Amino acid sequence: MGLRKNLGLVHVFSIATGAMVSSGLFVLPGLAHARAGPAVIASYVLAGLLAATGLLSVAELTTAMPKAGADYFFVSRSMGAAAGTVSGLLTWFSLSLKSAFALVGLAAFAQFVVPVDPRLAGAVFCVVFVAMNLKGVREAARLQVGLVLVLLVLMGLYVFRGFPAVDVANLKPFVPYGIRPVLATAGFVFVSYGGLLKVASIAEEVDNPGTVIPRAMVLALVVTGIAYVLMIFVTSGVLSTDVLDGSLTPITDGAAAFMGASGRTALSVAAVLAFLTTANGGIMAASRYLLALGRDGLVPEPLGRVGEKTGTPHVALLVTGALVIVALLVELSFLVQAASVVFLVTYLLSNAAVIVLRESGLQNYRPRFRAPGYPWLQIAGIVGMLLVILEMGEGSFATVMLLVVVGFCVYWFYGRTKPAIESALLHVIHRIAAKELLTGTLNAELKDIIRERDRIVRDRFDAVIEDCVVLDLEDSVSREEFFNVAAAALAPRTGMEPAALVAALKTRERESSTVVAPGLAVPHVILEGEGIFDILLVRAREGIRLSEDKPPVHTAFVLVGTMDHRDLHLRALSAIAQVVQSPDFERRWMEAGSKQELRDVVLLAERRR
Repeated sequence: MGLRKNLGLVHVFSIATGAMVSSGLFVLPGLAHARAGPAVIASYVLAGLLAATGLLSVAELTTAMPKAGADYFFVSRSMGAAAGTVSGLLTWFSLSLKSAFALVGLAAFAQFVVPVDPRLAGAVFCVVFVAMNLKGVREAARLQVGLVLVLLVLMGLYVFRGFPAVDVANLKPFVPYGIRPVLATAGFVFVSYGGLLKVASIAEEVDNPGTVIPRAMVLALVVTGIAYVLMIFVTSGVLSTDVLDGSLTPITDGAAAFMGASGRTALSVAAVLAFLTTANGGIMAASRYLLALGRDGLVPEPLGRVGEKTGTPHVALLVTGALVIVALLVELSFLVQAASVVFLVTYLLSNAAVIVLRESGLQNYRPRFRAPGYPWLQIAGIVGMLLVILEMGEGSFATVMLLVVVGFCVYWFYGRTKPAIESALLHVIHRIAAKELLTGTLNAELKDIIRERDRIVRDRFDAVIEDCVVLDLEDSVSREEFFNVAAAALAPRTGMEPAALVAALKTRERESSTVVAPGLAVPHVILEGEGIFDILLVRAREGIRLSEDKPPVHTAFVLVGTMDHRDLHLRALSAIAQVVQSPDFERRWMEAGSKQELRDVVLLAERRR
């Protein structure tokens, strides 16, 4: 059973924003300030810019492949099942840690109201959110919208009231520990932007993902990035270094400094709302990675099941909830460090995936949104993220390597025994290696994804194209040669003699030229009898010389049918007219690498159905 498409722009924006605005704002600034001083503001800006390179790449990949599992799906289809398994498990792990981090913060604030063990409180909240997600994604998303709306209002109040209270002396010296700690701190706080991946992971449940997802992701990053900078500027300006450094409640401490007890209460409420949104969104998103891995057989199959009544991945949700509860036992600094470094690696792989997919020449890689500045944007993102990871120290690098080894072991001992997933990397290698490496399964999978994304309903014209004969002519051919070849291909399917078909084609051409546009011909003839309709697709790389006074034809649609199929004949002519008017039709047609890809150029073209 498939996931339900219940999410719109407001839902997606709220999930992304709520996933980012939590511990990264209400807990981390104090810890980060102790590392970089007031220049922590620059660390958040740098982390946001790095996240922007990954965001644009993830947005492109998501609009091309809006499937559950996000970067796992991208990486597995671009670089293979082994890399995909590692990426999927890494992101599942990091999103779960981020949710645990949020629950720790939530439990810490809950202690102000009810004296209870933070880990126990976190576990209770985790069970509540898993139950909410089991009920249905739309119900969870509606909760997210309401929580984020109140959260943004309270954050705006903090900035508005706090700016007049800023003491510039608290911001001096701005870079007390040098530039390198600022870079390392950018990596430390990168977890603050990890919520963007949560949007990509639920793309399969978004209505009109090609438009909604890029808009929601960019809007969420801009709103959140501005909020981070303004709120941390205010906090650094109203609190002295000795108060702010190491504080686990920096924003509420700042609110207390210029709004008193009422400000502390208001921002404590905002913090709780932020933790709620992050934990809820994190559990929702993390479970989709296990779902995608389970669908592909790279982890046990039950993890890939979707409940018939709720339309949610119930098994994956339960396992994710269990991991989050276990993660509550882990030291807070490790949660932050591990989650941040894994998010960095994930964005790095997404940038690499865009490069591989674009260079693969895959006919059916058709993102609705294309990241600008290719490939320099992706290269800059990869280099920047590598530098930040190295600056974070040996412990962070060792953490990544350990998780990579665990993920690879899962693939080697379990996923490797399953049917292979064709990757775009093979298509890149195809340029210098044997064609036999390719099976065509990736292009077929991408075609199915495009049909689902664009809600393409298969009509009678599509059915004919999927079953028709395709000719790919390498050499230049004359009109006579073309008619003979076309008649030979159509004769067995129409039950007519080749000579009769040749005669019909010649008669039609004498009546009026079938060259309807430069490089395009649509020969179409009516046959005697009944129950016959067929189309022949022809690409002639060097051209068909149909007319002496017109340029050679590189594309031909040959239509043959009896009068009882006149309606289908006319519909096919209308469909062809729309197909060839696509802005990129000619390029895709000439670049297609196989007969099936030629069919796909026609099948996936935008037209009215």
